[in-house]
Amino acid sequence: MALFKKRTVGKPGEWYYCLVHKKVEEGPECPAKDRFGPYTSREEAQHAMDTARERNLEWENDPKWHDRTKETPDEAPDQG
Repeated sequence: MALFKKRTVGKPGEWYYCLVHKKVEEGPECPAKDRFGPYTSREEAQHAMDTARERNLEWENDPKWHDRTKETPDEAPDQG
């Protein structure tokens, strides 16, 4: 007996963006590792790559994610 039930049919109203086929699909058609979602609308799924790009830029510029000090162990001056 399988531990996890494989869902072969998506729920109506669940939208995904497939990274392999570069298309919007209703319900999960492709494996989870190859898709973004679920989204609540087709339009939202169509903009999945734009949303990811915007979020990546926000994270790259977020000071909370850049907690390195000016002198990291690799950059510390010689003490001897």
